[in-house]
Amino acid sequence: MSDPVGVSIGQAAALYGLVPSTLRWWEAAGVLPEPPRINGRRVYPETELRRIGLAYLCCVVGGMPLDQAALVTTGTHPNREWRSAVHAHTGVVQARIARLRGALGYLAHLALCPDDDVVRDCEHLEGELATHTPRGFVAEDVLVTAARAFPPARARSHRDETARRGDETPVPSGRCAVCAGALTQPARGRKRVYCSAACRQNRYRATARHQSGELP
Repeated sequence: MSDPVGVSIGQAAALYGLVPSTLRWWEAAGVLPEPPRINGRRVYPETELRRIGLAYLCCVVGGMPLDQAALVTTGTHPNREWRSAVHAHTGVVQARIARLRGALGYLAHLALCPDDDVVRDCEHLEGELATHTPRGFVAEDVLVTAARAFPPARARSHRDETARRGDETPVPSGRCAVCAGALTQPARGRKRVYCSAACRQNRYRATARHQSGELP
């Protein structure tokens, strides 16, 4: 049977607890195709309501980036392509889970500290800093001496420290924070920091490894 007459964008969005602007956003990002129109208004038949539901599962439940979710929802790609996107994002989620488990374990440990002033009184704090922070890569016992010996994180610096005190103006580089490739900034909205989703994920993975102690 062919699809019955559809519903309006407001009704389609409400079915999944969304607002119409979300469906328009997903449409602009390629997650949803443009639906049929009647008298200039979007109309969503049964098939497109199922597609919106799949988009919700990918983007909201699964937390997939829009470009990856689009491979799943459009249905125009070979199975291996959308399945590869799902598998790739599964790895990202697993890394997040590992990081959150580590965070939960440390917070549970921290809550057991008997000292009221952790900074001043905790005899285990220095060991925790050496184990869980990049401070552990510097052998100096005194933190001030260690800080002087620690190489500055120039690649992560986005501040102009040469101006007067208190004036920290971001340095506009126009380059991707990961690969240094040229950036094309949108006319409106949040400025781009990365040139692609791959660079954004690479930075996330590097940050997660850094926080887990794998990298200095």
